Amino acid sequence: MKYYDKLIFDLSKAGRQGYSLPARSWDATLADIPAGLRRAQAPALPEVSELDVVRHYTNLSQMNFGVDSGFYPLGSCTMKYNPKINEEIAAMPAFAGIHPLQPSETVQGVLRVYKELAHALSAITGMAEFTLNPFAGAHGELTGLMIIRQYHISRGDLKRTRIIVPDSAHGTNPASAAVCGLEIVQVKSKENGLVDVEDLKPLLDDTIAGIMMTNPNTLGLFEKDIKEIASLIHECGGLLYYDGANMNPLIGMVRPGDMGFDVLHLNLHKSFSTPHGGGGPGAGPVGVAAHLVPFLPVPKVVEDEEGYLTIAGQDGESCGQISGFMGNFGVLLRAYTYILMLGKQNVKMVGPLAVLGANYIKESLKDCYKLPIESVCKHEFVFDGLLDQSTGVTTLDIAKRLLDYGFHAPTIYFPLLFHQAIMIEPTETESKETLDGFIEIMRHIAAEAISDPESLKTAPHTTPVRRLDETTAARQPVLRYAEM
Repeated sequence: MKYYDKLIFDLSKAGRQGYSLPARSWDATLADIPAGLRRAQAPALPEVSELDVVRHYTNLSQMNFGVDSGFYPLGSCTMKYNPKINEEIAAMPAFAGIHPLQPSETVQGVLRVYKELAHALSAITGMAEFTLNPFAGAHGELTGLMIIRQYHISRGDLKRTRIIVPDSAHGTNPASAAVCGLEIVQVKSKENGLVDVEDLKPLLDDTIAGIMMTNPNTLGLFEKDIKEIASLIHECGGLLYYDGANMNPLIGMVRPGDMGFDVLHLNLHKSFSTPHGGGGPGAGPVGVAAHLVPFLPVPKVVEDEEGYLTIAGQDGESCGQISGFMGNFGVLLRAYTYILMLGKQNVKMVGPLAVLGANYIKESLKDCYKLPIESVCKHEFVFDGLLDQSTGVTTLDIAKRLLDYGFHAPTIYFPLLFHQAIMIEPTETESKETLDGFIEIMRHIAAEAISDPESLKTAPHTTPVRRLDETTAARQPVLRYAEM
């Protein structure tokens, strides 16, 4: 262990100081704190110099993996690079210093960002209007399903309480539907990974509220029967919901609205480049076709004939308020910056480059890794473990070994359709040199699995933390440093 790999508590020396707070400038005493909130004893804080603190936290930052430090081929998550101009714009005092309760006349620029971002997203997706209020993708799913329910209720169609979800769907789809009070009906996939239209047909009746789909699906395959599916769902009186988690390969090329989808959410923290590692922040705007606009949640940004923007409150047909104020503005601002940076011409390059990168990796590795579906993929694809599994090396072993070579692991064991699933998505932001480096290491690991399988089964070897007992770590996490 290096000296500065130690925890800051290990560097503590009694009496050592790095910084002294100035004397308080307000009149307060311990008596001002309620007795039940006072400490019984002083906190056990480390006593270290300023230099110790700087080196400690700098070292910690280098132990973490992020898209700024390495390739992040996380399938179904679109961990693309986040341009630094996004951060510069979001940090501008005129944006960072606002308050959601300010009068509309003092935040016309902010409201203009809301309005123009919603317009841009509508143009990209083929929707009539957007709400930017949902805080994340799953929150957007819930909002979209609430809109669908409100639509059916407004027509007195109260029997529509069932939602169809493909067996290849993201796990949030059935979870969001259950939270919305809907019954989940599963439709199966065919051997080629696409929705089985013949399995879908018997499920359709006057109790179906709609279907939730992502296209391309979680196998990275474009649902080529989507127009027929849309026609079948609409004929039975249902609506189509688009899970926008896989929108990245379609940006600038294909619009879900043109496929027949009525409602969709977008993950701005994926497809539109705002940071989402570590659990947030996120944004899941929801777009709707024209006939569903009245059911969008409130508050809304509205514009009068003179171009003045205000925030409108409760609407009689709205599905209601689904978030505090109007979403995560900082994330929305970053996405708006990203779209403006690309422009109408360059946004059309996002989808094709993402598709090219995924197919390049797939074709370069299919002689080492088992490819269950041979067809052209979109932004991501799935291997089913090694082609040669005779030494017992698993997908988990491959993922752990990748860390030793400086690459983050892909998504593993998802989707559930394949036992040893390895799901890879390179995104459009990575260079050919990076993709070639990843391919070279994946091939090297495949060779190691035969010549030295133990090196994979005990990996990682070079990371700050070695292979964990993941069951114990999940059930008995150590969340604090030992008592001093």
